[in-house]
Amino acid sequence: MVVNIEVKNGFLQLNYVIYIHTNRILMNIRSLLLNYKYTVLIGVVIMSSGNVLAQKNNFEGKAIYVGTYTQDEGHVNGTAEGIYLLKQNIESGDLNLVSTVAEITNPSFIKVSRDGKYLYAVSELGGKDGPTGFIYSYAIQKDYSLKQLNKLPTHAHAPCHIEIDPTGRFVFVSNYIGGVVVVYNRDKNGRLKESQCINLDNKKSHVHSVQIPPSNKFAYINDLGTDKIWFYKISDEGNLALDSLRYVQLEHGAGPRHFTFTKDERFGYSINELNSSITVFGIQKDGDLKILQTINTLPKDFNKFNAAADIHIHPNQGFIYSSNRGHNSIAAFKIGKMGTLQLIGHYPTKGSTPRNFAISPDGDFLYVANQDSNNISSYSINKQSGELTAFKILTAINTPVCLEYVP
Repeated sequence: MVVNIEVKNGFLQLNYVIYIHTNRILMNIRSLLLNYKYTVLIGVVIMSSGNVLAQKNNFEGKAIYVGTYTQDEGHVNGTAEGIYLLKQNIESGDLNLVSTVAEITNPSFIKVSRDGKYLYAVSELGGKDGPTGFIYSYAIQKDYSLKQLNKLPTHAHAPCHIEIDPTGRFVFVSNYIGGVVVVYNRDKNGRLKESQCINLDNKKSHVHSVQIPPSNKFAYINDLGTDKIWFYKISDEGNLALDSLRYVQLEHGAGPRHFTFTKDERFGYSINELNSSITVFGIQKDGDLKILQTINTLPKDFNKFNAAADIHIHPNQGFIYSSNRGHNSIAAFKIGKMGTLQLIGHYPTKGSTPRNFAISPDGDFLYVANQDSNNISSYSINKQSGELTAFKILTAINTPVCLEYVP
């Protein structure tokens, strides 16, 4: 049982989730108003934040945070409460919902610092919500609850991605509307302070992500609106050197969305939303990108609408995976010695609109956030072949779109 208690209009609202493991049925029961003057003891710990969480010393498994949409934005009807916390069983891979840990609007992308001490979340707001979106900073507590540190504007609408540089000193936020990238300094206590704001100065720009390779020399910016991947040198102060701006042009209508690198930085991969493809690059010593291959993420006989979304390389560096929204699948590829890709297969997500997904740090499992069917699909990964085997669906999560492990 997971219990959540909130004070509303002088009453305590008791929300509780009962897990019945027979046939893996999940019942979510909500209601029951209690006058706040009574003390409620139900055999659980009631935190001052209003969230009931498993204590870390009893938290057997890996912690995963879930970013969501919480309101209707036209392209998505968000019904979540905010950021959720899941527990992953390390051996079986099963997921269990623990609690809601932050109630903010549209935390559609979240990022945990490499030391596992802090979490950063965008609040993806549109024009009807105010003049700007926001980024929230949280300290991760011993019980995995979140303590808010600060909240800063992103200076444009629809912030959709967060990157932390390898040193952990700088945080980069991409705004989909307006072509704006904001750089923040991160202090030793996890708080952010704005350092630089860059406008690509193009009415067509839709910045979808900033990615920084392990060497920390360049920042690569996927611009869906112009079909370009921009890249800047990174200064010692963490800012982007404006006079170093270059770009690689992809084919018209590609829509580059996210980017990832092999650990040795020899190869880079862009998932292209609009034409459902992956572009493979050889990364040159000066940071330039040389196109080696473009491969489709869909079966040849599929001719309906699709929008590719996310891309991740397996920890063993042998395979790469991408998500298809429309075909509703995960596409798996083998990475060759020269970086090019060979299709392994397509695996149904058993849900609608698979957005972001996560691979467990040990490489054993892959989890997919299915935005429009309110569930998370689970797969085991064959580390020799890269093939996926579906084994469970978690149905308790509303409008999930981002999954992030705590290291």
